[in-house]
Amino acid sequence: MQFMGRPASLGVIFDCDMSTPDDALAMALLYGLDGKNEARVVSMSVSRYSLEAAAFCEVIGRFYAGAVSGAFGSFSRTLPVAMSIGGKPAPSIPALASTLAKKDAEGKPVYAHGIDHLNDTAEAPALIRNAFTSQQDQNCIVVMAGPAANLVTVLDLPGVKDLIARKVRYLSLAGGSFTDAGPDANILADIPAAKKLFAEWPTPIVACGREVGEAVPFPGESIEKDFAWAPNHPVADAYRAFKAMPYDSPSSDMCAVLYGARPKENYFQLSDPGTIAVLDDGRTKFTALADGKHRYLIVDPSQRERVVKTFIELASAKPVPRTPRFRRPDQQQQQQQTPPPKPAAAKS
Repeated sequence: MQFMGRPASLGVIFDCDMSTPDDALAMALLYGLDGKNEARVVSMSVSRYSLEAAAFCEVIGRFYAGAVSGAFGSFSRTLPVAMSIGGKPAPSIPALASTLAKKDAEGKPVYAHGIDHLNDTAEAPALIRNAFTSQQDQNCIVVMAGPAANLVTVLDLPGVKDLIARKVRYLSLAGGSFTDAGPDANILADIPAAKKLFAEWPTPIVACGREVGEAVPFPGESIEKDFAWAPNHPVADAYRAFKAMPYDSPSSDMCAVLYGARPKENYFQLSDPGTIAVLDDGRTKFTALADGKHRYLIVDPSQRERVVKTFIELASAKPVPRTPRFRRPDQQQQQQQTPPPKPAAAKS
């Protein structure tokens, strides 16, 4: 919902598969931007059939909505989580399972969530479409950090392409490879959907290839150092559980978020305009074209240290309570119950 009175910060529709530490860190980075009022996470969806992944997304949302910051109550920023239900349920990811199962000293779950059954999740096409309609024109971006399954189902809804063109500035996605490397996992996971996305998406697309995330990894030592302010941090716990520490995680998803939210900060170089096509084997092919709507990110060696520093600053930031842009109901009631001041007596 939009509110009158002041310009809204950038709305971000985030779609991920939540299968790697990069996905979790990308969410943390988004909420770091949210805490600075640079962006608002307005839609959260999972692009694979996994209640586990959807539950973990909700856990992160609850964490940043105020579980540690005191911002819970009537103005929680927790969002419903949508989930793809195409195909068979995805295999369990042990790192997510162990984090969700974590107990405190009394044997109670450390990370509460409300997603245990299919009916606890939202329908992805409807949720994403409704998020578009709630945004001011050209004040929204889409970040895709997984297969294209959810976004292409949205494209099939009547009138949505025109809606996207009106509301969305661009799509920033983690996917593809624009060197001589082989296919990227996000593309391989659903090649037909990736083909359709690049062919039919109505706004500019900026792709963050696998080579970018591998060239600017997130430093694992930051998990132990910069996230230590929270004894129970879902992103840090999942990171530790994904792989034996210490290790550095590729950051394609984080790069897609960072460029998407701050395109003018020159963290990365951009290719010339052109078109990106997906080949039958999952490889991505870029063709330069003066009026093309597609570009891809290129690592700027002089900016590597700055990018990593920004990753750490935003992803490890403490949740920030947001001042509501409308009056609380109790404040409204109090004002209604307070009698108006008596008029001043007229001077003789």
